[in-house]
Amino acid sequence: MRMLLLLCALAFGCNLQAETITLTNGEWSPYLGEKLPHHGVASRIIEEAFAIEGIQVKWTFYPWARALRTAENGKSSGSAVWRRSPEREQSFFISDPVVDTSYYLFHRKDRPLDWQQISDLRDKRIGGAIDYNYGPAFQQAEKNGQVHMQRLSNEEQAIRMLLAGRLDALPMDKVVAFDLLRSKFSSAERHQLSFHPLPLNSDSLHLLLSRKVAGNEALLQRFNLGLQKLRDSGRVSKYLLEVQQPVSLVP
Repeated sequence: MRMLLLLCALAFGCNLQAETITLTNGEWSPYLGEKLPHHGVASRIIEEAFAIEGIQVKWTFYPWARALRTAENGKSSGSAVWRRSPEREQSFFISDPVVDTSYYLFHRKDRPLDWQQISDLRDKRIGGAIDYNYGPAFQQAEKNGQVHMQRLSNEEQAIRMLLAGRLDALPMDKVVAFDLLRSKFSSAERHQLSFHPLPLNSDSLHLLLSRKVAGNEALLQRFNLGLQKLRDSGRVSKYLLEVQQPVSLVP
């Protein structure tokens, strides 16, 4: 009987000490979102990669700037998902790529857009979301005043301004754009839009783990191992295919 009680106590103690990690997150459907199934496909990939290594993820959702700041200050272990940059490398351990992103310039079909380099956009009215990063070349051109961007509170508002003729172009991740157009806009509205086939920027997005949290460097190595195992299983490709459903736009 004493042995049985000891084994139960040990088992209960192990459950209490199960590994967990707290990560910040934001709203960017279908990749991330508090109310999405699995909190979005990027969140699902991260959760399952950690689960392979015996780690449970606890998500907290914030506006993007706060999500990054909370992780950077070590008030959470990390944040998902972000571009790699020299500034972030100083504050975070950065994972292998979780998902890839490609931004295209959306426009109205009756207002064709032709561009090959950033300077071709000098006289265009371009919309974008507050705090969104559209790649180094575009960000630098915006900073230098070579392109003029109206930063808006969200991408739905920007699409409505594009439809109303108040913007000439809107850079968006194509998967995100199709998801938003499918969920928030009518078929008639969708058929008014197209996108230029030249990507404005293509990049990878990563899990960031704060350098201020002890043990995070080792946790990142375990995450990368779990992520590779998840890719090898074919599940990452399967999950991404589930959200990469185009709508009827003709570039």
